[in-house]
Amino acid sequence: MIPSNDNTGGEERRTLWIVLLLNAAIAAGFFVSGYFADSSALIANGVDNLSDTAVYALSLVALTRGKTWKTRAAMASGVMLMIFAGGILIDVGRRYLQGSEPIGPTMMVMSVIAGGVNYLCLRLLQRLKEPDVNLRAATTFSFNDFISNGGILIAGVLVLWLGTNWPDLLVGFATAIIAIKGGVEILRDARAETKKSERRSS
Repeated sequence: MIPSNDNTGGEERRTLWIVLLLNAAIAAGFFVSGYFADSSALIANGVDNLSDTAVYALSLVALTRGKTWKTRAAMASGVMLMIFAGGILIDVGRRYLQGSEPIGPTMMVMSVIAGGVNYLCLRLLQRLKEPDVNLRAATTFSFNDFISNGGILIAGVLVLWLGTNWPDLLVGFATAIIAIKGGVEILRDARAETKKSERRSS
């Protein structure tokens, strides 16, 4: 059951529960469709959304903790995103060497569904007033996901048109690069918050 409350903390908690459940559902959809479509891009985004689900769970716990704990949770989120990116690069390399036969129409349909879900998550997170470092990290995740979904749609069209796997591999690679960029931004934001807290306490 999604907890609700009238105060700001209650709104943040309710929003995080919604985006957590939506990300878990879309991750499952990516894994199933990626397996049957033999698509690196779909599986990459499935891992991404699964990683996001874990981060949202971490963010829920952080809501009841102090600022220091929240900053550490955000830093853990950034590191998780970098690890996820490394896994995707390995999968792309494996498919490049071993070959793959992605199915374009499946990629396109799944990208449209996921794009709608991730856009909803992004709008819900952007509506929160004065988000802390942890919630800003969550917003970065949803934005990255939405951009990646657009890449999958384009890759699906190219796979169907050209009959080759390189657009799928290219989007998988690009998803990893976007994740690395997002991870760096989250870590930078968390460090800035840490320095700000240190200045206030000194």
